[in-house]
This record gives sequence, structure tokens and C-alpha cells, in this order.
Amino acid sequence: MKMSEQLREKIEELIATGELPPGSSLEEAALAERYGVSRTPVREALIQLATEGLIEMRPRRGAVVTSISPMRLIEMFEVMAELEAMCGRLAARRMTERERLDLSAAHAACEAALGERNDYFYCNERFHAAIYAGSHNGFLSEQALQMQRRLRPYRRLQLRVPNRMSASFSEHSEIVRAIVSGDAQAAAQAMRDHVMVQGERFGDLLASLTDLAPATAEV
Repeated sequence: MKMSEQLREKIEELIATGELPPGSSLEEAALAERYGVSRTPVREALIQLATEGLIEMRPRRGAVVTSISPMRLIEMFEVMAELEAMCGRLAARRMTERERLDLSAAHAACEAALGERNDYFYCNERFHAAIYAGSHNGFLSEQALQMQRRLRPYRRLQLRVPNRMSASFSEHSEIVRAIVSGDAQAAAQAMRDHVMVQGERFGDLLASLTDLAPATAEV
């Protein structure tokens, strides 16, 4: 993996964990010093992150972590829900036996991680990635992964809501049952319901957004 790609993943992780909240400035020189590299791979990493929509390149301010309005965020979750519904429907039809076993293993890992928010977050990503791969549609998988990256900080934030982790796992159980049984329609609906932010979940997410208020910190 190229140095720029390694840096992109490291910076993306800082954004996902909230260490670099929306509005944070990203200084090339500071990042180069932090990771002990030249500014060239840092610049390349920032360009990659800008392409993904995680940061914005602003005149006179340089790179800034993207701030998303609540309405825009809900729109993005709506798109994410439909992308994942498509992945679930195709996975129910196309997953191989080996892939179904991998999905079940990812589900078991989520269960083992219950109660540990960070561990569950990563196991949850593994669970969803298994479904994307099981769709056997490369373009769809790429689009789902790209949207997932855009929403990582906010999907992580959802896990701070009381009982959300256990509810998420229960929803995973329904998804696994539908996919393993080959019920494409049920799999699509279960995935859509799992991702869609509406009703009380909409209110919970809006309340949690105060934790990601625009920051003035620089890195």
C-alpha cells in the first residue's frame, strides 16, 4: 500500500472517531510532522479524502473536515439505506455457502463485541462489508463502501445512543436469517430498516450531533 493510502486511512480514522470533528483544519506541515513523512504523500492523501467527500479544500483555509447539515445527513442516510437494501437483496440470491459462513462469523463477532462500542463499530463494518461482497456486484459494492466512508463518523455516533448497540445486533440477526434463507425481499427490507434514520432514531441522531459541532482545532 502506498504511503499516501496509509495516511488516508489514518486521517480517515481520526475523522471517524471524532478526534477530528467537522470544521477541523488539516495542515499539511503538521500532518507530515506527526507521521514523519514528507508533505507530498500528505497532500496526496488529502486529495483522496476530498474526493471521498470527507474533507473540503477551501481557499485560504486549506483542508477542512466536512460539516454536514442535519437535512443533508438524513438525505445521505436515505441513499445509504437503499444501497444497502440492494446489497441485501442480491446477497440473498447470490451468496455462496462460504460467504454465508463468513457472514455468520461476522455476526458472531458483533455479538462478542456487544458492550464495547469501538469493537462493535469495527465488527459492524465487517458485517456490512460481507454483505456488500456477497452481492457480487462490484459497482454497487464500491458505491456502498464510498457512502459508508462518508457516514462513518455519524454511524459511529449512533452507537452512543442507549440501547442502540443491542438493537443493531437484533437487526443484524433478522438480516442474517433473511439472507441465509434466500429471502431476497425480506433481506432488502431488513437492511433498509436497519440503516434508515427516522422517527425516534432521527431525534436521537440530531441530539447527538452536538458532539460533532464544528471545531477550531488544527492538525
